[in-house]
Amino acid sequence: MAQEDTNKLTREDFDAGPCSFDEIEPGLFLGNLTAATDVDWLKEAGITHILTIDSCPLPRKIQERLPNLIIKYIQVTDMPREDLLTHFEDSYDFIDRALDSDGRVLVHCYFGVSRSATVVIAYTMKKHELSFADTLQVIKSKRRFVAPNPGFVAQLRLYEDMSYGVDSTNVQFKMYRLQIAADKVRKARILPQSCVDLVKPDPALTTVRPEPSVYRCKKCRRIVASASNILPHAPREKQIWRHISAKSASKDGESCDKLIQRRDESARVEFCDKIYFVEPLAWMPDITHNVEGKLNCPKCNTKLGSYSWIAGSQCPCGSKIAPAFYLVPSKLDWSNVVQNVQVTV
Repeated sequence: MAQEDTNKLTREDFDAGPCSFDEIEPGLFLGNLTAATDVDWLKEAGITHILTIDSCPLPRKIQERLPNLIIKYIQVTDMPREDLLTHFEDSYDFIDRALDSDGRVLVHCYFGVSRSATVVIAYTMKKHELSFADTLQVIKSKRRFVAPNPGFVAQLRLYEDMSYGVDSTNVQFKMYRLQIAADKVRKARILPQSCVDLVKPDPALTTVRPEPSVYRCKKCRRIVASASNILPHAPREKQIWRHISAKSASKDGESCDKLIQRRDESARVEFCDKIYFVEPLAWMPDITHNVEGKLNCPKCNTKLGSYSWIAGSQCPCGSKIAPAFYLVPSKLDWSNVVQNVQVTV
């Protein structure tokens, strides 16, 4: 890698092998970096749009030689814990607009095997409302060596569970984003600006459509969480969201099927109430600049629980959650809308 004066990473190594590309459906190509930098092929194929999913953008000379080319760049490395899921929607829109305008689009990464294949699979799943397993077979029939890494496979499974969109209320998705943020906190020792939306509003200050079910500090009755802030877990559950390590993942995705089966089985079990794992909340001021600490009631300062971005926490039921923001049930009272009205009066 090298750096330009603009502090933007550029690539010195373009040895991605021979020009490799396959047409997945009319006008949609999946290929490697060599194809994306082959100006002659781009002209011959009539490529009008390029979607780059790589650690570095395409060299400027490509667009200089093809000034009408429309390029979109997503910076992602081919690592299981990288976040591609939150890019599925804008990638879909980019590809769909290109094809709707009678354009021809190339989606590529370095080898055209994992990152770009993941985005094309996500696009095909949503467009044709297919399962991940069926879509993978379709894409492999066009480009036989596609192989998303295990983390991307798990993200595609979650995308399918959310009906080919992003459901911000989905507990799996909430924990997925928290783990992505935890990886960044581990490196920077602070919550980056790009993740501050994970810190949810203080439920005690919500005036528009407040939730009827809330949790209050037992000592001072201050609201500290709403029902939607709870991240339920099953007894002995190792993680609410987890990607599968490369060692345990098979090429045909069998281990991912087992993961989904375990998760579905746990969904039929009663949730544990020994510890309340919650989303990060605005009344927890230290969580944005410390990796771990105590959670005290913002009104009476009673200790209600703890948090850890990195180490997580283990519930007495045996479940281990990371990152973890937890409240101790014995320190809280649950109340519904009727009780809230009575307290207000």
